[in-house]
Amino acid sequence: MNVLRAAVIGVGYLGRFHAQKYAALPGVELIGVVDVDLAAAQKVAAEVGCRAFSDYRELLDHVDLASIVVPTHLHFAVAKEFLAAGCHLLVEKPITETVAEAEELIALARRHDVILQVGHLERFNPAIVALNGELNKPMFIESHRLTPYRGRGTDVNVVLDLMIHDIDIILNMVKSPLTSIHASGVPVLSGEVDIANARLEFASGCVANVTASRVSRDAMRKVRVFQPDAYFSIDYQKRKIAVCRKDGAGMVLPGLPGITMQEKGFAESDALMDEIGAFVASVKNGTPPVVGGEDGRRALEVALQISSRLGGVL
Repeated sequence: MNVLRAAVIGVGYLGRFHAQKYAALPGVELIGVVDVDLAAAQKVAAEVGCRAFSDYRELLDHVDLASIVVPTHLHFAVAKEFLAAGCHLLVEKPITETVAEAEELIALARRHDVILQVGHLERFNPAIVALNGELNKPMFIESHRLTPYRGRGTDVNVVLDLMIHDIDIILNMVKSPLTSIHASGVPVLSGEVDIANARLEFASGCVANVTASRVSRDAMRKVRVFQPDAYFSIDYQKRKIAVCRKDGAGMVLPGLPGITMQEKGFAESDALMDEIGAFVASVKNGTPPVVGGEDGRRALEVALQISSRLGGVL
């Protein structure tokens, strides 16, 4: 398999970027982009130098891998056909509308021996990548993901639109069964819940307090993690991490004897290119994806539990 043939299904705001990344990757030929709005597909196709289609079925037997970037309620139907055709898939988050659908896609990918990756982009943020090997026993996590209202993603509530990013990050950090969920949220500008808060309690004793809003004046994407020997503060937007430790190396904090802090910033990066590059590498090398179908299913399951308990307790 020398040159991989790729396609992007759905070229709205995010799908257009997927097309640009595939077109720029060596060893990949972007065969086509698909959208029910043929004019939109033609516009993106002209930008990246490929063919435009209005029906994804025309590409089923002609590509090796594809990104599924259609509205969430269409993920399952479209992904199912590509997997059955033996095509490797990167499906944007959330993986599907229901856990049963996610499980069927996972089973299909396994049956046809193809890669199924889910688009949880924050896993590729350099500040999050820098935590690999640093976390050993998280005991308290606090995350805030706040954005101004943009009108995108409002086909689902803010939990499935934004909070699911942090749910995936937290589940990957804690790796312990959930024991309870407390949640509340309200609609503000859309017909779905636009701001929500959830408290997740794990069997390990860890507690995570998670807030997401798509109706805030200012943007914020931060997570703070406390464990017995350290405190980590991660700013996704600024790609910065601060680490405080007991009797560690770094700057001594005034008024906190024995506590030192180290700060580290990261150069501008392209997380989407890193995500798509990792997907292509998994396909080429036959290695498990960074964010597999099971990860997507777990994040979806917790997001749906939070959604069903907004204002209640699991």
